[in-house]
Amino acid sequence: MIVLLIGSGGREHALAWRLAQSPRLTKLYAAPGNPGIAAHAECIDLDPLHVELIVAFARNENVGLVVVGPEQPLVEGLADQLRADGVLVFGPSKAAAQLEGSKGFTKDLCARANIPTAAYERFTDKAAALAGLDQFGLPVVIKADGLAAGKGVVIPETRADAEAAIEDMFGGGFGTAGAEVVIEEFMTGEEASFFALTDGKSIMPFGSAQDHKRVGDGDTGPNTGGMGAYSPATIVTPEIEARVMAEIIRPTVETMAAEGMPYSGVLFAGLMLTAEGPKLIEYNCRFGDPECQVLMARFEGCLISLLADVAEGRLAEAPVPTMAAQTALTVVMAAAGYPGTPQKGGTIDGIDAAEAAGARVFQAGTALRDGRIVANGGRVLAVTATGDSVRAAQQAAYAAVEAIHFPTGFYRHDIGWRAVERERAADLA
Repeated sequence: MIVLLIGSGGREHALAWRLAQSPRLTKLYAAPGNPGIAAHAECIDLDPLHVELIVAFARNENVGLVVVGPEQPLVEGLADQLRADGVLVFGPSKAAAQLEGSKGFTKDLCARANIPTAAYERFTDKAAALAGLDQFGLPVVIKADGLAAGKGVVIPETRADAEAAIEDMFGGGFGTAGAEVVIEEFMTGEEASFFALTDGKSIMPFGSAQDHKRVGDGDTGPNTGGMGAYSPATIVTPEIEARVMAEIIRPTVETMAAEGMPYSGVLFAGLMLTAEGPKLIEYNCRFGDPECQVLMARFEGCLISLLADVAEGRLAEAPVPTMAAQTALTVVMAAAGYPGTPQKGGTIDGIDAAEAAGARVFQAGTALRDGRIVANGGRVLAVTATGDSVRAAQQAAYAAVEAIHFPTGFYRHDIGWRAVERERAADLA
């Protein structure tokens, strides 16, 4: 099968790496791809948001399956146009992708379907939002309604900071994403990510992970798109998974179908594991980044067959995905300045040495300049390793990080710290 992968980040490199191992693959294209993806696919200079060109390329090259990596093309309707042209595509429709494209849409759906989530209010006016703060205690969660590259969430601990966040969002600090704002109660608990595949009817779990959103060690500093992750998330026990499927995922899929917006693709639920049970923080309509890297490191089947079964509405006939028992852990190496303005152009050496040590280095914000890999974005590399425990995977990943020379980069030193502490406590018990 000829496959076209849309995107250019670390998530897409992980998908390309796994797709390239599928026995059904005859040709893999990536639009636009990156230097790491080029090792597995032919990179095509196509903008993922140029829908007509993507559709024409898929038709002209007899593409059998399009896999859409990033959220923006899905929210803008790429999957709809491909389906209208008879091209098989893995990814939800524009209507269904509202689950990520509008936080307010998702919160309203939760209210209709009785899905456990934080109490909230939606605001389209700054003055009303400022007045609405009185309904919530501190800390409080303030979200830009639209897509903000994983950075449109602020958790102020003082009234002054909350008012400043609202001023910033309505003042254009997050572009059009902040034209509407959602204010939520602050939930207490531990966060986790849960993934499920669905064709709009059948639903299949696809693993768990725990991301590290804050930029600094010890979960300090501003939110980012993710500084590292590990999978499986040991706190997502079989009992919690069953509750997530029954109380969150299934009602979402059934409600979307009943309301004429059947969801087809991967459904990524960001969860807060509270004392009352799992509650939904938000949905993403694609594989996460960096969660995809650790999921793909553990997945052992034919990815093309699985994604095609979803796209064709035959998920009920598909075998249950096989995931390695080992833990996978990834450490993001970011460019100085991230999550603000990243410093581009910094040279990167040692990727081959890191992979020789047993890790897999997925490239995200990279470019080729005079034959050398250089930084070309905020999150630049995702250094991924596996082990028989979180500690073992952590040690292997950081050993690989040490082999990489990236003077203008930085990384967190504690990815997986909660799980490592639990493992240590279990050893002492």
